[in-house]
Amino acid sequence: MDIDPNTPIARFENVGLRYGLGPEVLQDVSFVLRPGSYHFLVGPSGAGKSSLLKLMYLALRPSRGLVHLFGHDIATAARNDLPALRRSIGVVFQDYRLLDHLSTFDNVALPLRVANIRESDVKHHVEELLAWVGLKDHMHARPPTLSGGQKQRVSIARAVISRPKLLMADEPTGNVDDRMGFRLMHLFEELNKLGTTIVVATHNEAMVQQLGHPVMRLVDGALAVTPGSRGSAV
Repeated sequence: MDIDPNTPIARFENVGLRYGLGPEVLQDVSFVLRPGSYHFLVGPSGAGKSSLLKLMYLALRPSRGLVHLFGHDIATAARNDLPALRRSIGVVFQDYRLLDHLSTFDNVALPLRVANIRESDVKHHVEELLAWVGLKDHMHARPPTLSGGQKQRVSIARAVISRPKLLMADEPTGNVDDRMGFRLMHLFEELNKLGTTIVVATHNEAMVQQLGHPVMRLVDGALAVTPGSRGSAV
């Protein structure tokens, strides 16, 4: 999907979200993500980080307010347009969401196969990426035989393999050691340099400070965006 460089990747205007008849978990959330931007999403447990990510990858609809993705108003977008929007988004889930009946290779290859990429190219790209994340020797293993950290790396590889326009990661380094954690963050940095807009939800304040990207901070459902040392907030 081609995206006008002047069109925001995501735009939220006074968005509220509640589950059922409960209180709002997100309140008047407004922000804009420009193409090629990189933000950390931080806040205490229960602040609404996962809920905000779900709105951004179309797993939820807001209770009120406007959500635009890639220039499309989600409330009025045609149902037929939604699959193309979703294919432009990569997501790293906390619970991995791998397919247990598929090998590591086939889990990572799935987005490329859905996009009808030539199998020879699929093989090359998947093998290269699995080697980079340290899973070359586990290419044919199935998820139930992998450790939590290995599953996390498979999930990340699957999310980035197709170079999505927007990548969201929910605690992507939570189950790996510091060395692998910064290696994975370097992978996100390289993807960002190629033009992918990135949002990383994390509790790792040291990593946030070291990498210096703008910060989206959620507290009690309210969002504030502050600039990082490497660039201005949007």
